[in-house]
Amino acid sequence: MGNYQDLAVWNKSHQLVLSVYKVTKIFPPEELYGLTSQTRRAALSIPTNIAEGSGRGGDKEFARFCQISYGSVNELEYHFLVARDLGYIDSKTYQDLLQDLIEIRRMLAKLITTLQQRF
Repeated sequence: MGNYQDLAVWNKSHQLVLSVYKVTKIFPPEELYGLTSQTRRAALSIPTNIAEGSGRGGDKEFARFCQISYGSVNELEYHFLVARDLGYIDSKTYQDLLQDLIEIRRMLAKLITTLQQRF
């Protein structure tokens, strides 16, 4: 597949991870092993699975890992919703994060379709 760092979707999701770490620093200390940890884990899962899948030797396997990333996008979207509803993030931050997720979801869907057409 080549270098995963050359993929726009990986770069966008890597930037999202950095944003998530900044945002979750302000979550209450009692959420450290709850929502903070879960949100960071879901965010990390997106570029991590893209990176792992790209080194798996074939389009079918890469597509499978991209589908896992896609699932993590949906999980992270819910974590953002909970954080907003609990007052841990404001509406603007929520909207900004959501826009990034929408873009990543679109990019992943396109990549998955492209990969599936090859096998």
